[in-house]
Amino acid sequence: MNIPDSMKAELGARNNGDGIDLQGWVCCEGRFALAVGYSTVFWPEFTEFEGYVLIKGFSEEGLRSFEHNPKATRESVEAVMNHLHIADIQAYATADISRDKLVFLGSILKEIYQAKLQWQFPNRRFVVEFFTPDSEDLPDSEDLYDYQLTFWQADQEQQSQSV
Repeated sequence: MNIPDSMKAELGARNNGDGIDLQGWVCCEGRFALAVGYSTVFWPEFTEFEGYVLIKGFSEEGLRSFEHNPKATRESVEAVMNHLHIADIQAYATADISRDKLVFLGSILKEIYQAKLQWQFPNRRFVVEFFTPDSEDLPDSEDLYDYQLTFWQADQEQQSQSV
């Protein structure tokens, strides 16, 4: 696993300069309460509702609002209902937020969501996408919120083009 560049100096300074790996660092810095909380992000609960597959705890009012858009498809509704801004995993103004950490987390979460969806719904096909901003030359503070993960059922594309 590649360590994000923005963390290498901190990890390398541990143990009188001998360094520490990510797992060792978590043992030193982590808390069980945070680990429990992170489990909801790293192994989310999915639920089926009226043919949709959604992250548990979704808002039915929000779902209905998106369905009423004249250009909405089941795919687009599911995608917007299931999106996660990677920056929202922590408080937005967290000092150590950086592009490389968001890319690292988004890439890992994409794999996790793919595995969990396939395991929980073996007879359905899903598209899981990790979106990154197009521009790499913008300052971090301007586009870090644009790193997003989402998913929708691929099978819906064939079932219906509108809600």
